[in-house]
Amino acid sequence: MSSLFSAGTLGPIELRNRIVIAPMCQYSAQDGNATDWHLMHLGQLSLSGAGLLIIEATAVERQGRITPGCLGLYSDDNEAALKRVLDAVRAYSKMPVGIQLAHAGRKASSHVPWNGGQSLKPDEGAWQTEAPSALPHAPGEPPPIALDAAGLARVKAAFARAAQRAEALGLDSIELHAAHGYLLHQFLSPIANQRTDEYGGSLANRMRFPLEVFDAVRGAVAAHIAVGMRLSASDWVDEGESWTVDQSVQFAKALAARGGSFIHVSSGGVSQKQKIPLVDGYQVPFAERIRAESGLPTIAVGLITHPQQAEAIVGNGQADFVAIARAILFEPHWPWRAAAELGAQVDAPKQYWRSQPRELKGLFGDGARIGQR
Repeated sequence: MSSLFSAGTLGPIELRNRIVIAPMCQYSAQDGNATDWHLMHLGQLSLSGAGLLIIEATAVERQGRITPGCLGLYSDDNEAALKRVLDAVRAYSKMPVGIQLAHAGRKASSHVPWNGGQSLKPDEGAWQTEAPSALPHAPGEPPPIALDAAGLARVKAAFARAAQRAEALGLDSIELHAAHGYLLHQFLSPIANQRTDEYGGSLANRMRFPLEVFDAVRGAVAAHIAVGMRLSASDWVDEGESWTVDQSVQFAKALAARGGSFIHVSSGGVSQKQKIPLVDGYQVPFAERIRAESGLPTIAVGLITHPQQAEAIVGNGQADFVAIARAILFEPHWPWRAAAELGAQVDAPKQYWRSQPRELKGLFGDGARIGQR
């Protein structure tokens, strides 16, 4: 039996297989509201046969968006717009759906990537960014404001309120974004966090705010919702102090002690000095070590593109789940191909049963029928 297509649990939720669709920003919302693009995009992915679909980074505050086109869950309008999309998805798919809640911190107020991704100018609708310290992400960018006690309390409450909205929408899991140089990662990394209070300096202090946010979210939603984190395991920066895999292990242990359901292991994003060796599965060793030393259910991601590669990662115990991102944008039915190559079965909508090649009879389950009147 294929390891990739075996059932698994992610905290309190059960998944039919070990394929997770990673959250991928679409930059196609309007004032945080999901649009018809999200209906098409998420609808397509929900028919892919994966075990779990995670909605893109979703801002918990308007000023926490990366770009003006980022999805949000900070208003009643945001919630209603996303409900419309999810209602359509659920009408045709039984796939569990999660969401990634995020705050961009000093990387907010930017152009969408296809317009350059640089910081917005005042005449382009820029807004004031916030961060652990008043340090810009890159030279020449407007500096953020360092969050004070009131600001920290406000952001924490925003995460909790967005989580409650996620629960109201019936979502199955919540992933807190502490990776890729966004706000929670900024607190973890000494590159971005140079505070001298209880939220800066030592590892325990730098972990404090992200863990407080986790506690607030975990306490705000019911036990049947899986709550975990996306983590950058390394800053990939050699110079001076940076966030490392050793520290990531300590953070994962702290998350496990607090009842975290999973950890989704990525890397980088906090510094333009990062040096990342982009080879197949380059982040998998991080996931393997964090899984072994923390005991948390672990999702591996990063240039995992081939079914046999994903099968080996799960089969060898390097990770509990494999997240597919760009590969599934290019090939929305990637899990179908993986099941065919690995001799497994995958869920497919009845409307597509006739697409099953005759030599792969059973791919869509024994109940699938090929033929036409």
